[in-house]
Amino acid sequence: MNTAEMTTRIATGAGFIAALDQSGGSTPKALRGYGVEDDAWNGDDEMFAEIHKMRSRVITAPSFANGKVIGAILFEKTMDGQVDGKPTPDALKERGVVPFIKVDQGLADEDNGVQLMKPLDKLPALLEKSVAKGMFGTKMRSVIKSANPEGIAANVAQQFEVGKQIIAAGLMPMLEPEYDITASDRAEGEEILKAEILKGLDALPEGQQVMLKLSIPVKGNLYRELVEHPKVLRVVALSGGYSTDEACRELAKNSGMIASFSRGLLQDLRHQQSDEEFDGALGTAIDSICEASVA
Repeated sequence: MNTAEMTTRIATGAGFIAALDQSGGSTPKALRGYGVEDDAWNGDDEMFAEIHKMRSRVITAPSFANGKVIGAILFEKTMDGQVDGKPTPDALKERGVVPFIKVDQGLADEDNGVQLMKPLDKLPALLEKSVAKGMFGTKMRSVIKSANPEGIAANVAQQFEVGKQIIAAGLMPMLEPEYDITASDRAEGEEILKAEILKGLDALPEGQQVMLKLSIPVKGNLYRELVEHPKVLRVVALSGGYSTDEACRELAKNSGMIASFSRGLLQDLRHQQSDEEFDGALGTAIDSICEASVA
């Protein structure tokens, strides 16, 4: 797939984007969920080797190439690795899956009810490498924990500021100002978030687009205006701690918003499963997530 083909695939594909981008801090938990305990690896290199085995198994499973997974978000080490003897981005594109790369370097401490991204000092080099490897887009996460207008404005402004650098590098930015689904004032805060995103979109030059990855809103179809905005290629939803069933049920209330799940996709996969059992569990999750995405 070339860039134009990947753009069309993401913009119009009837499916969802898999989140396979657990990084250093979240990898041990992901491995435990997969049935690989901490004593099975020693040090970061072995830990990342184990998570790459899991991701490779997902990518090469027959159900992953059934057309319902239109994109996948990778961690840098996964992008740098190989699947079936080929660079991971190439292996994905051969399966009709558009590759994205996680570019943030973690979260700063909470201030004004939000956690901004830490300074992205490695971003220029990572973008250059990502372009060379044929990646389509990027993803970067910050977090909103309360309906603080000042904090939410700063969070969204940072996302758009970095997004413009990504556009200039020739990649599609997926902005992810995640709203903590446990926040008691989330309904109020999501209205503020939507207004700030619209400001950011209106300030983008004509012809430029971004993607948005947002928590599934309390109010169904709250983000419909964002879904239909000409400067938004696609709006995707994170599972945010919901189980697969919960996330799919909530997502189905939001027309035009598709999934980009991690836990919701991987929660029933185990290292000990046979290949047939593994593909069956993965296929069941893929089917349910796709159904909710195209509902």
